[in-house]
Amino acid sequence: MGKLEIIDMALQLKAAERYEVVEKIMQSLDKSDPEIDRVWAEEALHRAQACDAGRMKTVSFEEVFGGK
Repeated sequence: MGKLEIIDMALQLKAAERYEVVEKIMQSLDKSDPEIDRVWAEEALHRAQACDAGRMKTVSFEEVFGGK
């Protein structure tokens, strides 16, 4: 069964049933990727270490969001 057939079948469902199908599909896309999570964790650690060591310029909330 191809994707167009699945779409055609889904479009024949009642609105509430289509919503349930969409929710299940969206939930399947929200799963994290362990490799991406690992890379982001390493980057966060490097940034925190650079900040602690004074190697990174920081910017205040007011400077970022114009609260002056």
